[in-house]
Amino acid sequence: MNAAWVVFCKELLDALRDRRTLLMVLLSSVAIGPLVLVLFSTLVSGIEKRAEAREVWVRGAQHAPTLRNFLERQTYTLREAPADFERQIADSKLGEPVLVLPEDFEAQLAAGEVPVVELVSSSSNPRAEGGAARLSRLLQGFNQEVASLRLAVRGVAPAALQALQVEDRDLAQPAARASRMASLVPFFVLMAVLYGALNAALDTTAGERERGSLEPLLMNPAPRESLVLGKWGAVTAVAMLIAVLSCFSFLPAQWLMSSESPAAMFRFGLREASWFVLLLLPLAGALSALLMALAIRCRSFKEAQASATIVVLLVSLLPLLTVFRQEGESPWHLAVPALAQTTLMGRVLKLEPIGWGEGLLPVAVCLLLAAGGLAFVARTMRKAAVR
Repeated sequence: MNAAWVVFCKELLDALRDRRTLLMVLLSSVAIGPLVLVLFSTLVSGIEKRAEAREVWVRGAQHAPTLRNFLERQTYTLREAPADFERQIADSKLGEPVLVLPEDFEAQLAAGEVPVVELVSSSSNPRAEGGAARLSRLLQGFNQEVASLRLAVRGVAPAALQALQVEDRDLAQPAARASRMASLVPFFVLMAVLYGALNAALDTTAGERERGSLEPLLMNPAPRESLVLGKWGAVTAVAMLIAVLSCFSFLPAQWLMSSESPAAMFRFGLREASWFVLLLLPLAGALSALLMALAIRCRSFKEAQASATIVVLLVSLLPLLTVFRQEGESPWHLAVPALAQTTLMGRVLKLEPIGWGEGLLPVAVCLLLAAGGLAFVARTMRKAAVR
């Protein structure tokens, strides 16, 4: 254990000395999550501001005084659309849909006919497409008002056309609804663990082989298990350091959210961050051992990076199973590393309890994976030829 401790301190110091790589990992793994959160809040804030403006862009508003009166009674302001509104919407320069009214709108409405209006937007313009749904609901309200007045004139109660009344009832708990806003956090912290372990694991194995410093290290009388244990401990420590920074970086990021709605729905506090760190600890050890096992047989750092690509793809794609499988959680999810941690972190966000069996199964799987990876690294080092 003394030899393992010496190797651990040496490898950890080397990893922290590589400031350029460490800085890139911090920027890509720690800062990207809060940055996406702030950008999403800015997007929602812009949508809310446009909704609060309560403006409707119209072409030919003078032809429909009845519709104009209805929209103004709904506290909306009518604005005349520019002449080239179609080109501006297609080029995403105009972020609002345009309502085009025919010249005989009022005459058709008075005659009991159905005037045709155009709601112009573009599916390639997200801002205009989002406003089209709001404007469509307004026109539906005008439809219902005119129909109710026509029925009342003829002595027919408007309720006679309503066969039933639908009331929505949401069974989701408040915590489950609020967790949807924070559902991206598990993915970001999971990738932070992976990228935190990636560079350290490759450098301490394939990197040393490429630099020619691995063979002198193997000439020491220390047991190979001690060398492997020290290296693995340093890689795991770096991965967990990145994970801790990533988890707790979301706490101050909430202060930068410019929209009140996402800030109210984003429930991620000290409790959730602490739980995330505990759940990611065994995964950090397993990923560190697995990456070291893949890299120890490579002769260069570039070759090790190519070999580690499959691990990066698997860890990044496994959490997507919860998105593609609409049936919900399955018991086997807890037996798959990365997917198990994502599942349990989702339960933490929903304030759902985690049983002892559910929590110990992912830990046992990660321990087995780490033990197998470390045994393979020790065996490879034991057979390595000293040159």
